[in-house]
Amino acid sequence: RVLGLDHVQLPIPPGGEGWARNFWSGLLGLPEVEKPGSLAGRGGVWFQCGSQQIHCGVEAEFTPGRRHPALLVADLVAARRALENAGLPIRQEPEIPGYRRLFTEDPFGNRVELMERS
Repeated sequence: RVLGLDHVQLPIPPGGEGWARNFWSGLLGLPEVEKPGSLAGRGGVWFQCGSQQIHCGVEAEFTPGRRHPALLVADLVAARRALENAGLPIRQEPEIPGYRRLFTEDPFGNRVELMERS
């Protein structure tokens, strides 16, 4: 029996932790979570996202992911403005019932969806 979603893992290239921190924490405001000591040697960085987490895991043979997290935001217009100011790509998609949304990419090309309840 599944109880819920704990985390989503996205790939990052070796040495990408600083860029990940700038995007997930600096731009999107997610607090960083300390990785357990048993996993710290692998690199990567984790962030709290509501009651779930985003894990940015180092992959030596990195390829950006098209599968993506969809993050709820309080203000999609403000989020869009912050992404534009950071020079990140924005792709508008058709709304789905009850939500306005857009897609962007993290600094590594991983797709990220931002959604606001309408």
